[in-house]
Amino acid sequence: MKKAYYLFNPGRAERRDHTIRFIPMSEDGVEDKPRYLPVEGVSALYIFGNIDANSAFYNYMGQQHIPVHFFDYHEHYTGSFSPREYLLAGKLLVAQAQCYLKPKRRLHIAQALVDAACFNMLKNLRYYGNRGRDMETIIARLEQLRAQIPLTHNVPELLGIEGNSRQTYYSAFGQIITTFAMEGRSKRPPKDEVNALISFGNAMCYTLALDAIYHSQLNPTISYLHEPGARRYSLALDIAEVFKPILVDRLIFRLCNKRELQSSHFEDLNGTFLLKDKGRKIFLNAWEEKLNETIAHRHLDKQVSYRRLVKLECYKLVKYILDMENQYEGFKIWW
Repeated sequence: MKKAYYLFNPGRAERRDHTIRFIPMSEDGVEDKPRYLPVEGVSALYIFGNIDANSAFYNYMGQQHIPVHFFDYHEHYTGSFSPREYLLAGKLLVAQAQCYLKPKRRLHIAQALVDAACFNMLKNLRYYGNRGRDMETIIARLEQLRAQIPLTHNVPELLGIEGNSRQTYYSAFGQIITTFAMEGRSKRPPKDEVNALISFGNAMCYTLALDAIYHSQLNPTISYLHEPGARRYSLALDIAEVFKPILVDRLIFRLCNKRELQSSHFEDLNGTFLLKDKGRKIFLNAWEEKLNETIAHRHLDKQVSYRRLVKLECYKLVKYILDMENQYEGFKIWW
């Protein structure tokens, strides 16, 4: 089974026969023992350190359909090397663009995405409400906002509801998480440990959605909830909205409340909170375990991993875009 690999240390990456050869380097430039990764077992590379690589290496990554995602020192996602699309489908590309250009069809997809995201957020709130947290007021407010989704007439109006829903949802984090304080959502910079985790987790969810889109024939630049724009894969933002409450937020709650992540795993740089290397490794190990965990799919009648669920969401969208399905409904957690 293929898996993602995360490179934290500076070093050099190169092709060596049918493997990726990574040579870590110390701060004074001394090379350490090389590490070899068989390409048939690599689904993606995540680069957090300074890596030297030449065009031959990236050509090989392209041939093997292995995306490479880059993050800066502040854990911000900065970009990706995406191999040439190998599942080209002109018919789907035309239909995907036409679906964006038709206001009713675009709004239908966008509403379904926001509705599914709100449903999954409510599921999280009810879980903790049943465990002694005072969630009633927040749940009632989020339910009111969700009820307005089918009444929206355009995407900008819908985005306003989506933003208010997220703000309402995040207001519950201070009660759900018992080990860290959080006063509202702050992105750039994250002003506390929880916001640092949310930003980092959301970036990982975005790249997960981007990888799923790459294998689905969809074009990642044509989106429906977020406005398509230059220099970003906006469809990955759309898909990630549905899965952030399920994959990112639930993982944050567990890692914090079980004290798997503690204050010592963060650094405070003049009010900007970041995960230290050890903290990132703890999060990413738990992230990979979560993605590989399986659940009994109620429609497919088989075990499906969380990673596979994201790909299945892309396939559902393809069916709607190609008029193979009359409706599109975003993924809603049933357990």
